[in-house]
Amino acid sequence: MPRITREQKQLNREKIVRAAGEGFRSRGIDGIGIEELMKTAGMTHGGFYNHFSSKEDLAVEVYRQGFADSLDALAAIRRAHPRSARAALHDLVDGYLTAAHRDHPETGCASAALAVDAGRHGAPPQAEYQRGLEGYFSAITEMVLDRARQSGTELTAAEAREQAVALFSQLVGALVVSRAVAEADPRLSDEILAVNRRQLKQR
Repeated sequence: MPRITREQKQLNREKIVRAAGEGFRSRGIDGIGIEELMKTAGMTHGGFYNHFSSKEDLAVEVYRQGFADSLDALAAIRRAHPRSARAALHDLVDGYLTAAHRDHPETGCASAALAVDAGRHGAPPQAEYQRGLEGYFSAITEMVLDRARQSGTELTAAEAREQAVALFSQLVGALVVSRAVAEADPRLSDEILAVNRRQLKQR
């Protein structure tokens, strides 16, 4: 049997991570098995262990890739508003707290979709989640400091970080809570998103 190339092996690994990213976000790490993930990726169950030593190993990679994608999206928002950090922060809030993001966790931010799983699956996933959070906190702290400079407001780095931690925590919390009631009470779910958008943009 011919050996696959290094490039094909990397492509196969990316397919597995993509399938797992969508599956874990929509159903949780424990909600989907390796066999189903591999089938979704178009590969056999046995091929999984050519790429990952365990499901936990795969979960860590999903967190890593998920946060990398989200932080790339945040960087794009900042580039879109080079002269107004306030506009960039408002764009972040408006883009995060949407019905589309609520209704499609499989393609959304890993920070909201996989927060509970990180708490349940021990140190390695939590460590990767923590790295992702620090990336968000750092980027939003810079945005808050830029907003202060642009408006002529005095603000220390510690104060800016405090605002960044609170803002991002509220974004994630609002999205998680809105998802928790989306089918039972769509109107309440929409209200949660709308109220938090307004509140966060008043700061």
